[in-house]
Amino acid sequence: MTEDEIILIIDDELQIRRLLEITLKASGYHTIASSNGKDGLVDAATHHPSAIILDLGLPDIDGQELLKKLREWYFKPVIVLSVRNSEADVVEALDNGANDYLSKPFRTGELLARIRAALRVGDDKSDTTCIETGSLSIDLSSYTARKKGELLKLTATEFSLLALLARNSGRVLTHQYILKEVWGYGYTGQTQYLRVFVAQLRKKIEDNPAKPSLLITESGIGYRFGE
Repeated sequence: MTEDEIILIIDDELQIRRLLEITLKASGYHTIASSNGKDGLVDAATHHPSAIILDLGLPDIDGQELLKKLREWYFKPVIVLSVRNSEADVVEALDNGANDYLSKPFRTGELLARIRAALRVGDDKSDTTCIETGSLSIDLSSYTARKKGELLKLTATEFSLLALLARNSGRVLTHQYILKEVWGYGYTGQTQYLRVFVAQLRKKIEDNPAKPSLLITESGIGYRFGE
């Protein structure tokens, strides 16, 4: 973490804003707080925060709509923090561009860990051609992957799936998003199809496919690449 990292809090509840400000400042972050969506947009454009914590239940604009507006130009991490905890709300937020989603009430330690993970993911990786985690190495330029130095025999689709998840390490990707990115729009409803490929890929990259540590299932939502 650098000393100039700013976290923007967009939440209409005063007590939550104060709690977040105290927690974040104690961990070395600078904070800016907005109580509504309009001010949040202005603050995001003015202060260029390193990450945004966004409530969905805002007084002037629905948080999902605000998230869409932010994603038109803001490409750094957005973590949704909301009392809404239905699967539909979580999936919609992730599809709208949220990097992560926590439900209220929340544990401050977990929130800080999610922020750290989001900031790592949010770093510019445009020049990264090789991703390494543990014994797994993924070379994006040559479309190859190795485990413990040995070349893995991956199909083109398996490699595309692995590369997509690895490039978004730490971020939950929904079933629909993965299917659209790897197979195309015509496959967005084929979640069983995706499960089959994930199972095949786990057999090739995981030390214990029954207890995966790299391709992690987010039940009812999608998958996350862990480090």
